[in-house]
Amino acid sequence: MHSSLRLPLGITVLLSAIALPTAAQAQVTVSGYLDAGMYRDYDKTNRLGTIQRSNLAFAGVEDLGGGLKATFRLSTRFEMGTGAPEGQGSKPFWHDESTVGLQSRWGQVRVGRALSAMWSQEWKYDAFSNVNRIASTAWHMAHTFSPTDRASNNGDPEYGRMANGIFYDSPNWGGVTVHLSASPERTQAPGRDGRATSAAVNYDQGPVAGMLGYERNGSGDKDWFAGGKYRFGAAAILLSYNRSTAGDSSDKSRMVSVGGTYDIGATTLRASYGQQRVHLDASSGDVTNKMASLGAEYKLSKRTMLYTSLGHQRFTGQSSRTAFGAGMAHAF
Repeated sequence: MHSSLRLPLGITVLLSAIALPTAAQAQVTVSGYLDAGMYRDYDKTNRLGTIQRSNLAFAGVEDLGGGLKATFRLSTRFEMGTGAPEGQGSKPFWHDESTVGLQSRWGQVRVGRALSAMWSQEWKYDAFSNVNRIASTAWHMAHTFSPTDRASNNGDPEYGRMANGIFYDSPNWGGVTVHLSASPERTQAPGRDGRATSAAVNYDQGPVAGMLGYERNGSGDKDWFAGGKYRFGAAAILLSYNRSTAGDSSDKSRMVSVGGTYDIGATTLRASYGQQRVHLDASSGDVTNKMASLGAEYKLSKRTMLYTSLGHQRFTGQSSRTAFGAGMAHAF
């Protein structure tokens, strides 16, 4: 007897496509980000695994002539500690992105599943890029009542990615880019039926960057986001504001955060502070949540770094709690 290695159908088809003759004039790249660390979570549990994010991506581009290119991207996210897909099976295999599109001097259009227009830009205005589960104020306090889709993760909410979507990213016009996304399909969330739309305008030129974003999911929840960044020498200051409202109640959340980064040789220091005010229909008054965080990264090379993160939360109705950890990340 002998055993054979069985791969998911998506990977099998992809590897077969990569093996086609080079005469097709298509360029295919394999990339990823591997992150693992040890940390003590806010629930006082010791954990080993991904603190930021880990993903594996396949991307391709084919020159069709006349300035037109065909593109695709398939990306999955997973937990380094167990090797399991992120979300423990609740999310689709190609959770991160699964798109095919066309690109020209007028921009790029993609079809499939990807970060919505607003979410594709808002991470730039968080000191921890909205991926650090210990230290990111955006991770813990932004977009409370407005997931991008309440049902796309096999019935569970998805914060960030739009399924069955059409995505447009403009060229860079003097530092200005426009990003749009929408789904022609109606959401499947019970009792809250509609189509999702999202838009963002981003400016990044010289020392100044800023964005305005708006999103309405298919369930009627709404999300507004504004961010700003100013760079001077080795330092940068980041500001963000988020307001999210529920579509079927008066529940709403407002979050303001300020952060900063500072480079000292191969070391980058990070800090962030956020405050959130939440209004609940069932509550007699608003509640206020606060969070502060610190972090440091040391680059061993352009692709590999060591880092440490610390976060402290004071949420209304809960005792103060702290999370901390250290890890290693490698990009390829």
